[in-house]
Amino acid sequence: MVFEKIFDNKFISDRCLKAFRGREVRLLTKDVDKVEKDTIFFCLTSDLQKASDRCKKAKKKGALLVLSGIEVGDDVVVCQDVRDLFAKAAANFYERACDDLKIVGISGTNGKTTTSYVIGEILKRNNKSVGVIGTNGVYYNGNTLDCPLTTPDADFLHKTFLDMKNAGVEYVVMEVSAHAIVQKRVNGIKFEVGVLTNITQDHLDYFGTMDAYEKAKLSFFNSDHIKSAVVCVDDERARHIYGVCDVPIVSYGIKNPADCFAIDTCCSMNGTSFVANVCDSVMAIKTNLIGDYNVYNSLASLCVCQKLGIDDEGLSRGLAYVNPVEGRFNVINYTGRYVVIDFAHSPDGLMNVLKTARTLTENKLYVIFGCGGNRDKGKRPQMGAIAEQYADYVCLTDDNPRLEKSADIIADIESGMTKPHMVEPDRKTAIKKMIDFAREGDIIVVAGKGAEKYQEVGTVKRPYNDFDAVYGLFKESSPVYTGNKGERYGC
Repeated sequence: MVFEKIFDNKFISDRCLKAFRGREVRLLTKDVDKVEKDTIFFCLTSDLQKASDRCKKAKKKGALLVLSGIEVGDDVVVCQDVRDLFAKAAANFYERACDDLKIVGISGTNGKTTTSYVIGEILKRNNKSVGVIGTNGVYYNGNTLDCPLTTPDADFLHKTFLDMKNAGVEYVVMEVSAHAIVQKRVNGIKFEVGVLTNITQDHLDYFGTMDAYEKAKLSFFNSDHIKSAVVCVDDERARHIYGVCDVPIVSYGIKNPADCFAIDTCCSMNGTSFVANVCDSVMAIKTNLIGDYNVYNSLASLCVCQKLGIDDEGLSRGLAYVNPVEGRFNVINYTGRYVVIDFAHSPDGLMNVLKTARTLTENKLYVIFGCGGNRDKGKRPQMGAIAEQYADYVCLTDDNPRLEKSADIIADIESGMTKPHMVEPDRKTAIKKMIDFAREGDIIVVAGKGAEKYQEVGTVKRPYNDFDAVYGLFKESSPVYTGNKGERYGC
């Protein structure tokens, strides 16, 4: 693509435009290792030394143009907002395919993956061609790709939009993380609908405070980004959207008055039923999704799909055929003991999963979980307290310890606990011990990793999957001894 089709004087100086007019651009990238001849390199780091090194490397590799947000040398063009420029330039480079797609963005601490998946499935059941982008990957028309981030960087994102458009996709449903919002990865995209599921504690290692995290989430909900909004009014912080949003809002909830709500909810290990009122359209819903929090996800999905033109029969039929999302309250019947694998890795997420499991278990409830290293430390004791509040037995284990010591992470979790619990850092061994300990009718929740295919230890991602760990177990073992209050227990 020629240079001037990517940039105009709103983005870059007339001098720069004149210097490169007519030049062919082969690639846009933020990754210096991908730079080749006739590439435009965007240096997004604010670290002076890293920026200097990357820009020099890009020029040496033949970059046509190097742009940076900070001064690093005479041959590097300094931009006032290099992240915004990168996002908008990527949209232009990939033929503004985003303008030809109806795009739905799901934001919120929890529920993004499930809600995006459910919306996609309802649309597909109503003969729409759909692409989904998020934590579990990129899916469209039988294609499956790994997704580098929950919300990918702008170059990956817009290339994906173009590939989807060329494959005949009409609708795209994607997760929009708080990191992506503040890093401006979705700038330049006009979403048909933006959804806000909730705002609860997570990622404070990055945002610092809940108010800053909330502000980041809410900054997506304006006419620069979306045409309309769907919000959960049962979430206190999510309700603050009404003070900042300048587009039409549809609300959903169970506890507070809302445009879309559910009554007569009934949950079992086989699914959930309820009566939904979706903006005065009343329908009986049966779904394979389990738990009250999935009623919320279902309501959000019904709101969005109604706004996209799906009729009442299409809404109820579409939701009826939705299967559980991989890694989200997936139930495995292990000789009468039920193993639930779920991605819950925040205090609110863990509480929702355990509350649901507690209402469904005939006997005892077990939970196995850990917390990620080099991430929000403040949530660790909270999750420990939640685990022992709802579960009969708790096992603390590893969950992507990264560069932290496993023992230090577990000690942080334990600081919020007062009851006996087990510690087994090896996750596969922990699962085996707790399954061996459980009896028929018990539920064992394995939380934190969901569908992840790795365990991140140090800087290495080692192959590991909770499903594989469970399916690989076929023998009984001896029970576990429970110690005195406040002590750990073990085999």
